[in-house]
Amino acid sequence: MKKELKSNLTTLCYIEKNGCYLMMHRISKEKDINHGKWIGVGGHFEENESPEDCLLREVNEETGLTLTSYSLRGIITFISDGWGCEYMHLYTADAFEGTLTQEQMNTCNEGILRWIPKEQIMDLDLWEGDRVFLDFLLTQNAFFSMKLEYHGDKLVNITTKQY
Repeated sequence: MKKELKSNLTTLCYIEKNGCYLMMHRISKEKDINHGKWIGVGGHFEENESPEDCLLREVNEETGLTLTSYSLRGIITFISDGWGCEYMHLYTADAFEGTLTQEQMNTCNEGILRWIPKEQIMDLDLWEGDRVFLDFLLTQNAFFSMKLEYHGDKLVNITTKQY
């Protein structure tokens, strides 16, 4: 197993199918900063991985799917007085190979997976900052950079640049 990098580099992907995004309800691990939240799929870079390598590996590990069409949509910088700094590469995907069975959806080691209609995403228990970039993903078709600053769990500052 490759070791994780010391810096906090991650990927996150929203896989789309029939007007829904595949979302993970993070309920499996007790010590999980995302415990109880709904997020896309993804995770931390391993040694010598590119963002695409990390994306494809993490999606396959968490879902069993192999992405065949995906787009880098943004770079999100999270800053927090509680957990430091994270640089997240944000993707959407609209095609994949493989089938996600109901059993796989219920047995992911990080939580449960569900296809959620896009119009219901904002009804989920999300991080404040995730609501901001998800709104951007759902309403804009541009690449963007966003900086989200937290004090504890409270989002205190947002900076966005659209390209």
